[in-house]
Amino acid sequence: MAVGGAPATARALARADLDQLEQEIDRVHLGGALDGDPRWAPEDIVPAEGVVRDGGLATIGGGNHFVEIQVVEEVVDRARARQWDVRAGQVAIMIHSGSRGVGKHVGAMWRDRARSMWPKGQKFPPEGLFSLSLADQPEAVAGYMQAEATAANYGFLNRLLLAELLRQRLRELFGEVAAPLVYDLPHNITLPVEGPARRWITRKGACPAGLEQPVIIPGSMGAASYLLVGRGSPHLLGSASHGAGRATSRFEMGRRGRETEDLGLAGVDCITLREERRIEEAPAAYKPIGPVIACQVEAGLCDVVARMRPLMTFKA
Repeated sequence: MAVGGAPATARALARADLDQLEQEIDRVHLGGALDGDPRWAPEDIVPAEGVVRDGGLATIGGGNHFVEIQVVEEVVDRARARQWDVRAGQVAIMIHSGSRGVGKHVGAMWRDRARSMWPKGQKFPPEGLFSLSLADQPEAVAGYMQAEATAANYGFLNRLLLAELLRQRLRELFGEVAAPLVYDLPHNITLPVEGPARRWITRKGACPAGLEQPVIIPGSMGAASYLLVGRGSPHLLGSASHGAGRATSRFEMGRRGRETEDLGLAGVDCITLREERRIEEAPAAYKPIGPVIACQVEAGLCDVVARMRPLMTFKA
């Protein structure tokens, strides 16, 4: 089976430093390889024969996803930052993206499957979420977990290729720069919990924050982002937030108008393919990042390693 796609993606694969990628696999959460299966992916990207053309691979996506160029403004935990190849004054690149069309496909497929398995004659849940029972539907539960893992694996690959494209561009402009990966951390994901019983944690708007594990919490494109280390809090299931959280909905942001000051966009350098994205994701849409970080540190979820200030943000 031949593999094709966007020319830039193909070039990135051909020119990738495979030795560096192999050395960095320990800096990807769970090695970036969950127990998935291609049968749960959209048919057009897993054909039985012919060329695979996936226009979504190595793209950011919509919503709050972004690529941001930052500078490491302050290092708080110097020893740990040195261990992670992070120093004050460095330029850093942060990527927030996910499983793109594969995740959308999996979500829609299993929403419909779960609804079709709902007991006949039983009233539908008012929130429209149809649960699966491990006791009564073990095969369905296993299928869903494998399908979600398939989407997560696509997300790991998508971020890897985005990072590799940027790394190669840096080398074209500035020569041989190391540009090491600090960490690739998934969010909005279901992961198994170790123990005698079969259990999972579903994190929505959250990310893993295991003991000694790097944690990345972005602010807005007008506020700092943070690199932290997890403390594996048992009370909060070894988790942390994966962002500051919205203060205002996208709909409400669209009604505010386009005045830079009202949106918090003064001094913000944002490149976007859609002007409405700049409005919907403006700094005023998000909670202040400082208190969000402070309350998680106080609660024992994580500790600050470094703070990064945004220089330029790209929103699709």
